[in-house]
Amino acid sequence: MISAPRTSTLVSSLLPAPDAAGRAGLRAAALVVVGVAFLALLAQLRVQLGPVPVTGQTLGVLLLGAAYGARLGVATTGAYLLLGAVGLPLFTGAQGGVAYLLGPTGGYLVGFVVAAWLLGALAERGWDRSAGSTALAMLAASLLIYAFGLAWLRVALGGTWLQAVQVGLVPFVVGDLVKLGVATALLPAAWRLGGRGA
Repeated sequence: MISAPRTSTLVSSLLPAPDAAGRAGLRAAALVVVGVAFLALLAQLRVQLGPVPVTGQTLGVLLLGAAYGARLGVATTGAYLLLGAVGLPLFTGAQGGVAYLLGPTGGYLVGFVVAAWLLGALAERGWDRSAGSTALAMLAASLLIYAFGLAWLRVALGGTWLQAVQVGLVPFVVGDLVKLGVATALLPAAWRLGGRGA
């Protein structure tokens, strides 16, 4: 599934990297900063439902992973977690610190990095060009986020798998399907607007 030939990502197509290595590094660093700010902003859009809030972060991870590609997506989500862990108020509720990262939502946050990698790898193989393949890629990434999140939540709350699913999955399905739909619509549309889509 991930072994198809590589194509360009949305960001590399719309904003080609300069030829000079130093400029390419500067471009990548700037994109990471923009991506971290984007995730931090979307983290503040929240509705608290029990120990795990509904936020815009998942939408941000879906969009960044697919638009940035695997390497830059992982760098961005990893930088977001690292900067939040050292105390910058990037997480939901303008919170930061290791304690927040190790709390009930920590697994979802770690899952963001893996989801960004998967989406980026699939986007590099053209999965972000049509609504159907984009939806499948987004669904797979969302399931990865849930896998990490639910496993972590179960341990953090000391409950059963059923309790973790009831608290950390069921209340979020509708909201996450909406976010998945938005991301699925935006990516192929962005490719068409850029004139390079499928």
